[in-house]
Amino acid sequence: MSEEFELICMQMITNSGSAKSSYIEAIQKAKDKDFEGAERLMEEGDQFFSEAHGVHGNLLAKEASGEKVEFALILMHAEDQMASTEMAKVLAREIIELYQKK
Repeated sequence: MSEEFELICMQMITNSGSAKSSYIEAIQKAKDKDFEGAERLMEEGDQFFSEAHGVHGNLLAKEASGEKVEFALILMHAEDQMASTEMAKVLAREIIELYQKK
């Protein structure tokens, strides 16, 4: 596994993890009725998640152009982290809306 590939996977993992943390913190802000703070954290999470998607998109573009892309467990883990972060985002939005209706 090349160092570049490993770095790409780690960027996906760290950005996904940072996004997920922001989404969870946003729920806590909403729980405390700080809806502006919750929205700020959701936007912060979206920025991190966008970074992860950008890195992943570059890998997909390489493969689509015919370049061989490595596969390893670290890539599977990175993609799994992205998928779970997507779910955390969806659930955070729903939970924040519920807190707003209280």
